[in-house]
Amino acid sequence: MATRRLRAFKRWMSSNGFEWSDALEFVDTREEGISVRALCQLKEGDVVANMPKKACLTVRTSMARDIIEDAGLGGYLGLAIAIMYERSLGEESPWAGYLQVLPEQECVPLVWTLDEVDELLRGTELPQTVKEDKVLICEDWKENIFPLLDSAPSRLNPAFFGIEQYFAAKSLISSRGFEIDDYHGFGMVPLADLFNHKTGAEDVHFTASSNYVSDDDADDNNSNNDESIADEEALSEKLSTGTTDLDAPQVENGNAGDTECLSDTGDGDPSMLEMIVVKDVSSGAEVFNTYGLMGNAALLHRYGFTEQDNPYDIVNIDLETVLQWCSSLFSDRHSRSRVSLWRRLGYSACGDENSEYFEISFEGEPQTGLIVLLYVMLLPDNAYHKLDPSLSVAGSGHESRDANLLDDNIFAIKSCNVSKRSLLTKKVCDGLLALVNMRDSLYGSESIEDDIVQLGNCNSVRERKLYHSLVLRICERRILQRLRDFASEPFETNNHGSSRKKLKKSTKRKR
Repeated sequence: MATRRLRAFKRWMSSNGFEWSDALEFVDTREEGISVRALCQLKEGDVVANMPKKACLTVRTSMARDIIEDAGLGGYLGLAIAIMYERSLGEESPWAGYLQVLPEQECVPLVWTLDEVDELLRGTELPQTVKEDKVLICEDWKENIFPLLDSAPSRLNPAFFGIEQYFAAKSLISSRGFEIDDYHGFGMVPLADLFNHKTGAEDVHFTASSNYVSDDDADDNNSNNDESIADEEALSEKLSTGTTDLDAPQVENGNAGDTECLSDTGDGDPSMLEMIVVKDVSSGAEVFNTYGLMGNAALLHRYGFTEQDNPYDIVNIDLETVLQWCSSLFSDRHSRSRVSLWRRLGYSACGDENSEYFEISFEGEPQTGLIVLLYVMLLPDNAYHKLDPSLSVAGSGHESRDANLLDDNIFAIKSCNVSKRSLLTKKVCDGLLALVNMRDSLYGSESIEDDIVQLGNCNSVRERKLYHSLVLRICERRILQRLRDFASEPFETNNHGSSRKKLKKSTKRKR
């Protein structure tokens, strides 16, 4: 049974040139929002929705366009202003029928309180990132939006342009925005944003129906994107893009008149966007889009949800954590010299010089650079001194990386062809186990078993923040458990016959 807001939304879509197949069912629950299901089997290649670009909410189409462009703004900041402005118009907004089906804000960590971020996300990758986002967005509001309230009080309603409203608009953009084309840029695409995400299981694909290029495109690359969230550019992975002219002709109003999928648009209408089925969907199944292949930390950060057993999950171990472990065993001078040697061997961590880290894969395998760093850090002094002069003679860069450098254990270290497992000495494995314990301690005194029990008692709808935080914590801690298993596996020695094949098979069995 369609809800009142869903019926109003359908009427709005019909009057604005949207077309959609009657094979799609829109399911509306107040707590979980609107999702899309298949009323009959959908076939690969079916076009199940056509959406006019002119009806998308963008800086170009918003009634606030002049205000935004006169202020020299654009990008995500400009779109946030457009959303706030259209909301301020209420029923007078051309997007009133669409805006009423959107939540006030999405439940992304960006709009959580600082106490919630610290408590619920403790130990995960997100607290520092979210706090940095909050600072940047506050600065954007003070520098770009607050001045508009003083300069144009008759045109902007301050009640709709406060810092809280700006955060709410940013959360909608983060979780629902699409790159439309070079002319319209980034925007809100009604109907397309109803399809929920499922990692690696895309049923429909959002795309433009033509690659037509507007004459105005060359003038539209100066948008101010400096205010965007730290990694908001990854949102463009949700879709494919095209380009168009704003004044291109529109299709007839209304949805498809029968249960068949929409016909192919032929040569393509440059004014339209499409949702195309990319694999067969069974009758009764939910129809999913995908926002890209990403782990739970990225999903929660950008979209406000997680997925259990997400194969794209990773855990990071900071270089600083590795250095803390080193300081418990060696002097600062020792650590600095070994890190320097490691870098000259051609290795590096992820990130930048201000935030370097090593990735641990879903299977629990550490980044090669981490194993090499531990190995170099633990080299006996005589082996280290054999390596270091050789590097000095060979020089830096590719020359040193190509040299065969041997330590007392006759292990060849080649950055281009290094074997992780050949470096897994007892001391290196003990180092990995120590790092696991240090990383796991960041989650607090609760064990992973405590988290699992709490998740089982948690309602995913009413306690959404807690639920998805627990899923993230548990998934990360399971990866750390797999890393512990990886480091505890038998390794090659001269006295025992445990083979690499046995080790590899055992590791695979753990997955």
